[in-house]
Amino acid sequence: MVIAESPEGAGILREGLILAGHELAEIATPELVSNAALERARPDCVVLETESPHIDLLDRISDAMGSLQLPLVIFAHDASEEAIARAVRSGAASYVVDGLEATRVPAIMQVALTRFEMFSELRVELGQAQQKLAERKFVERAKGLLMKSRGLSEDEAYHTLRRMAMERNRRMGEVARSVIEMAELLN
Repeated sequence: MVIAESPEGAGILREGLILAGHELAEIATPELVSNAALERARPDCVVLETESPHIDLLDRISDAMGSLQLPLVIFAHDASEEAIARAVRSGAASYVVDGLEATRVPAIMQVALTRFEMFSELRVELGQAQQKLAERKFVERAKGLLMKSRGLSEDEAYHTLRRMAMERNRRMGEVARSVIEMAELLN
């Protein structure tokens, strides 16, 4: 999906996207950006052509995307640090200043899509790591509760949690959380 402030910019982006082998879903002006427009277009990427990516425009695009995780490529004339920082904080995978030429679009799109995919993978890995860390904290706390309430050694408490997880076909972190919740309920 292309969001363009100028008809000239929209035309250049259309030509460049065709050169890159992309199918253009829709061209919209910034005023027409909405969740309905994005749902209708079902884009793989959002490309913005603007003089300067003002916060209200970026917010409108972000709101329209909702929970959709889409790469945002911005072609702008504003090279200020503030504009670039604002765009990057809004999730721009690429920010190109005064470089809107159809022949440059394919390479810029490839870089943006690759960077977006890389960051998406990192977000997933971070989420998994955070979940594992949280589960380890629950396991350690549950072991401590079992050691105190049943007089078990650390190893025995661990094996008790492990056996409970296997019997219930659940992850140890889930079982540990249940043990903690039960202990809190009984206290």
